[in-house]
Parts: sequence; C-alpha cells; structure tokens
Amino acid sequence: MTIKQVFTGIAALVCFSGVAHAQSANTFFVTTGWFHFAPLDSSGPLKETNVGGTPLNISVPNTGAGLSNADTGGFTAGYFVTDHIAGEFVIGIPPTFDLKGEKSFSQYGTLGTAKQWSPTLLLKYYFLAPQSKWRPYVGIGVTRVWFTDAQITNSAFEANVLHGPTDVSTDRSWAPVFNGGLTYSFNDHWFVGFSLSFVPLHATAKLTSQSQTPVGTLTVHSEAKLTLNPIVTYLNVGYRF
Repeated sequence: MTIKQVFTGIAALVCFSGVAHAQSANTFFVTTGWFHFAPLDSSGPLKETNVGGTPLNISVPNTGAGLSNADTGGFTAGYFVTDHIAGEFVIGIPPTFDLKGEKSFSQYGTLGTAKQWSPTLLLKYYFLAPQSKWRPYVGIGVTRVWFTDAQITNSAFEANVLHGPTDVSTDRSWAPVFNGGLTYSFNDHWFVGFSLSFVPLHATAKLTSQSQTPVGTLTVHSEAKLTLNPIVTYLNVGYRF
C-alpha cells in the first residue's frame, strides 16, 4: 500500500465519519424558514347566547365564517436522541388571518382579523442511515393554539349584524399534529428541509356587542364555532452542530 493510498483512505474515513456524526445521536439542530397556513375550514352559524343578561340559544340561519390563508417566518430547535429519533420545538412569528364572511355573510367580505400563536412539540422518526444525504421522516406532536389581537374590522357587519361596537375573544386549545417531511444535507452541518403538517383544530369565537337602544345600552353575547384544520407547509434551511 502506498502513502497516497493511506492518506486517501484516511480522508474518506474522516468525511464519512463527519457526515454520520452530523445526523446521529446527540446532535443538535436549528432551522429557520417560511410557514404557509392553509385552513380546511368550516363553521357553525352565528349564535346569540345572551341578550341584556337573559340567556338565549338563538342560531342565525344561513350564516358562517372562515379563515384566509396566511404566511409567516418560523424557527425550530431539535435534538437527535438516537440516530433515528429526534425531538423538535417549533414556533413561528404569529401570522395574521382574515376572517371571511360565508353564506349570507359573504356580502360583507372580510369581517375581521386575528393573530395565531401555536408553539409545537414534535417527536420525529428519520428513515435511512445517518450518513444519507436524503432523509425522509414522519412525526407526531402536540400544539397549544390561541389567538390575539382579534377584532371586527368591518363596520357595516358590526352595525347591521352585531348591533354595535364588538369585542372578540377566542378560547385556547390543545391539538395533535401529524407531520411528515424530508431533509437534504449539503455537508456535515448545512441542510434544507420541507415538511407538511396537519392539525385537527377547533375554536370558538366569542363576541360581546354594545347595542344602543331607546332605554340604554344593551349587551349582546354571541359565538361562532369554527373548524380550522390547517395544513401547514414549512420550507426551511438548517444547521446541525
């Protein structure tokens, strides 16, 4: 064996070991990229639940609302527990969704806006060997979802349907996350990734309106139940260390 062959073998072994280490147990990684939210939404009718302190259960027929698509930036941080199993924390800059009127409310167009928070924990299983450049994976996890800065922005809808100035709140909920994706490694550290997630998610929007009547201000409480079920796309670049 020549000296050249020895050095060639050592160089190959070092390169192989570096790639394997980059995707193996006890490896940390971070990513940043673009999230796209596409809700598969539907809703129940608007329901008046209380007028002037009197409990009611009146549904307004042929009414509904849905959410627009939204885009935002995001970040993740993860750790390979084994060569194939990793845990990951995911968070995005809260995207702003438009609330769109549907059925008889469609004449009003955009009814309001809200920002969504949904930090997520994932447990992911990576296929193929640690040294593979392409590594598909599947994952499952849980997310905590809530909305902030929710407001009605359509004055005609607020006056004609909700009886006056309206405050909006939403409940907080836990939801499962079903995830799958693929990464491609450029070298020991840098990689790009793509993933799809499905989140079975329900939310209730609660509306409190102040209606002006001849005898004074009347408080009207209403609510609408929304099924959101977003498909979340994440295109990212990452670094392992």
